Amino acid sequence: MEKFRYLPGVSSLAYEEDRCVGCGTCEIVCPHGVFAMNGKKVRLVDKDGCMECGACALNCPTAAIRVTPGVGCAAYIISGWIHGKENASCGGEGGCC
Repeated sequence: MEKFRYLPGVSSLAYEEDRCVGCGTCEIVCPHGVFAMNGKKVRLVDKDGCMECGACALNCPTAAIRVTPGVGCAAYIISGWIHGKENASCGGEGGCC
């Protein structure tokens, strides 16, 4: 989803290709097409499209993907407005949403 952007170059998304087993779950659960299958592994095709929802990291069976909610996570931003930045959360354990 190349037209979707929040702030370029700020996503906390980290991907360790050597840990990837090629299950493709991240590609399926990502709402913005950040990942794509490339043979037997997934490749990161649009890091700036990441909204830091955490769906990929929460569903990765090998922990090849890490996301720290922050500037791109809508739930985190709204929680910060309501509860203050020091008490903000995304509502999900280990990730957002």
